[in-house]
Amino acid sequence: MLTVIGMDGTVSPGAAASEVREALESAALVVGEPRLLHALGAPPSARTVEIGDPDAALEEIDIAQGRGQAVVVVAEGDPGFFGLVRALRARGHTPRVLPALSPVARAFARAGLPWDDALVVSVSDAESLRRAVNVCRAHPKVAVLTAPGAGPAELGRELFPQTPRSFIVCESLGGPDERVVNVRPAEATTRPWRNPEVVLVLDSRHAVGASRWLAGAAPGPPGWALPAGAFAQDDALRPDVLAFALAKLGPRIGDMVWDIATGGATGGATGGGAAGGSIAIECARLGAAAVAVERDDASCERVRDNVRAHEVRVAVARGEVPGVLDHLPVPDAVFVSGGGQGAVRACAARALRTAVIAVSEAAHVRPACAALTAEGFSAEAVRLQATRLAPFEERPSDPVCLVWGERTEGRQAGRPQVPAPRRAETIAELPEGPIG
Repeated sequence: MLTVIGMDGTVSPGAAASEVREALESAALVVGEPRLLHALGAPPSARTVEIGDPDAALEEIDIAQGRGQAVVVVAEGDPGFFGLVRALRARGHTPRVLPALSPVARAFARAGLPWDDALVVSVSDAESLRRAVNVCRAHPKVAVLTAPGAGPAELGRELFPQTPRSFIVCESLGGPDERVVNVRPAEATTRPWRNPEVVLVLDSRHAVGASRWLAGAAPGPPGWALPAGAFAQDDALRPDVLAFALAKLGPRIGDMVWDIATGGATGGATGGGAAGGSIAIECARLGAAAVAVERDDASCERVRDNVRAHEVRVAVARGEVPGVLDHLPVPDAVFVSGGGQGAVRACAARALRTAVIAVSEAAHVRPACAALTAEGFSAEAVRLQATRLAPFEERPSDPVCLVWGERTEGRQAGRPQVPAPRRAETIAELPEGPIG
């Protein structure tokens, strides 16, 4: 028998005492973190293994199970939620699970908030931290399960000041040293933290949320490619062009997408503008984080009008390529409207996965393809021209050429994919504040 026991913090198991006692009395091996083993009180007859190296601990479990020995694994919270149960099942074990309350459920309970509409992300390394930050940018209620070097200070540093959020930081939930504090992202970068387990990242205006039938992320939009009339700009991307571009960009939850207006020698499918931020808005509707870049204040304001009209979260930046790019979060995918080879290369060099370029003339396709291949992308192109037939036939639309590519295997982006983590500098400790 392999039993996994969830602990409510470091106080007591979440399951009935009789079930826990029965499992411990028959165990030949008990595995867990030292503080949990101490709280559980393993019997003297059982061998104990402290989890330092998870792979080594799993090997010990395999060996004991192969000998027909009973094993108890003690974990915090619900071991089936971002916990050991998945790793044990992957190795062929079928454990009996006695769960406790998950830290996420406890964190939202401490905050007095419903969490059926929250997104939960688990951070284990720099890449998962980058994607978690993108989720926090795009969604109003996120629970982040932290890791060393990926806690409230790192989250605050990435989100402040562009993304207005509040943090509820939870430490030692369920234990005698439990601490739950409400802080601003800027404050989170300077405070000393004691092993935070969960950070709730909230847009306070939408922290309660509406009642839904689906837990987690909201259902996606009923269709792609809003009609051109849905955007307050005459040169918005046509629906056929918009849908094709979205299919190649592939925006997902956790992604960051750039919608870049450049202009220049290559010409533009939309006059060199970002088409009212239509790509960024569509990507946000599909759950990705997005930034729309325009070159002047008037264009930026048009994008903001469209963002407000569609009730999505899109950051708007003003500036010229390439200088503006250094101030933007690392993108998974970029859409570039117009621009010469230099501008296209500068944008594509930052993309981790995909780049899509819109140009108005076939003569500009080859230079755009060359710019992508020079930055380590495959390159393909298509010319799109649609004729509306119903309810009445219209003249064919002007052709638009889209060039797209995916980063080829082994070729990395032109700058580090994830900034090297910086340790937070601790200043004078701030007074602790209660939830409220």
